Amino acid sequence: MIRLALSSLLLLAGALPVHAAEPSWPDLADALYDGRELQDGTRLIAIDAPYRTRDDARTQIAAQIEAPEGRMLGNVQVILDENPMPLSAVFTFDEPQKRFFFDVTMRVNGPTPLHVVAETTDGQLFVAETFVKTSGQGACAAPPGTDPAEALATLGNMTIGIEGNAQTASASAKLGALLAREKQVDLDISHPSHSGMQMDQITLLFIPMRYVGELDIELDGGGYVDVTGSISLSENPRISMSVPRKTHSVDVTMTDTDGTVTHAHKTLEAH
Repeated sequence: MIRLALSSLLLLAGALPVHAAEPSWPDLADALYDGRELQDGTRLIAIDAPYRTRDDARTQIAAQIEAPEGRMLGNVQVILDENPMPLSAVFTFDEPQKRFFFDVTMRVNGPTPLHVVAETTDGQLFVAETFVKTSGQGACAAPPGTDPAEALATLGNMTIGIEGNAQTASASAKLGALLAREKQVDLDISHPSHSGMQMDQITLLFIPMRYVGELDIELDGGGYVDVTGSISLSENPRISMSVPRKTHSVDVTMTDTDGTVTHAHKTLEAH
C-alpha cells in the first residue's frame, strides 16, 4: 500500500504548476503531506549538495539521515521543488533503519530549494532543506547524451560496486558510520531516463517519457529498501547507499516505466 501511495504522490507532485516567482514548497508540502506537521530535522538530516551545479544533468545529491532517539526510519523522500516532477526519489525500507545514507545523480532543471524528508515508523515527519543553483542548462529538456536507439541496446544493465565505509556528508556522520560498521553499495544503471521533455535531434519529435520506476534492493536474500524513481534521475543514474557491514550479497531488480525488468547480483567480499 505504501508503494502505491508514494507512486500516486509522485504523479500528483509532477502535476503541480511551477511558479518561479514564488515558493513552491508550501503547496508541495500541502499536496504531499496533507497538513501533517513537518518538524525541523536539521539535527537529524545532513544534506550534501553543491552550491552551484557543474553539470545540471548529472548532479550528486546526498544525505545522511539518523532517526531520533527511540524511533526508526520508515522512508526518506528527496524533493527538488522546482523540477517538473518535484518528488524525485523515495527510499522505502522493508525493515526500519536507525540510520541511512544515500547519494544519487539527478537532473536539476533550474535553481531550486531541495528538501529531504524522513518519515519514522510512527508517522512523524522531519525535514531539512538547502538551495541548489544551476548553470541554466534546463536539464530536463536537454538532448540525451546518447543516441536513443543505442541506449536501448544496454537499457537495464546494472553494475554493483562496494566501498568499505559509507561516504557521509560530515565528519561527525562519518565517525558514526564507522562506529556503525557500514558499507556503501554503488549501483550504476544503464538507462536513458527520458523525461518526456527532450527532443530527438534527428526527427525533431519529443522522445516519450521512460525512466527507472522502481528498484527493489535485497541484502542476503531478504528485503532492504525499495527506491521509487522519477524523471529527476539522471541519464545512466548512479545510486549509492549505506548497507550493514555484515552484508554478504546484494540483489537488485529494476523495473522501468515501460515495464522492462532486469536483475543484478553481487557477492561481497568478507571484511
